[in-house]
Amino acid sequence: MAKTLENLSWALILGTVLMLLVLFGFHGDALGGDGASAWAQAFLRYLHVLFGILWIGLLYYFNFVQIPTMPKVPAELKPGVSKYIAPTALFWFRWAALATVVVGLALAGHLGYLGDALLLRPGFALIGVGMWLGLIMAFNVWFIIWPNQKRALGLVEADDATKAKSARVAMLTSRTNLVLSIPMLYTMATYQSLPA
Repeated sequence: MAKTLENLSWALILGTVLMLLVLFGFHGDALGGDGASAWAQAFLRYLHVLFGILWIGLLYYFNFVQIPTMPKVPAELKPGVSKYIAPTALFWFRWAALATVVVGLALAGHLGYLGDALLLRPGFALIGVGMWLGLIMAFNVWFIIWPNQKRALGLVEADDATKAKSARVAMLTSRTNLVLSIPMLYTMATYQSLPA
């Protein structure tokens, strides 16, 4: 078992197998016929939450751990973060953001309220606000944070002044996403219990 857990791919496969056992054990009969739509809804919600945890978890890692800690890291150790940890974390961060948004939009479409939510119509305004906040945050990830981080981390050519400016823009945009995540998560968590 230790060998399986030491390998990320095998650990993910094991987790997926366990999830499938739970799925078929509790909801196998819902996969076809009348229960298929409810199962599809539940599975889309599951994927939305899974990808959302990865995305927001990394956002919180950057804001609560990496950004505050980097000034304290000795200069000779910083390349360990900037050349290895940050690029990998940013890879998962941006793709989790995209997957969260795509699956969330698919879920809203499956449930038939995508247009109503995006237009903030009565009864869907709360979830609509959450969707717009998520879309803004995903835009920030792909079109502000990532391009600036590529320069700041030296993944693309840039002079020192540009790297410093890009690092600041990426940090401030990441902090903006941290701020937006708080109401966004509230809307997502309360929509079904306290619709508005």
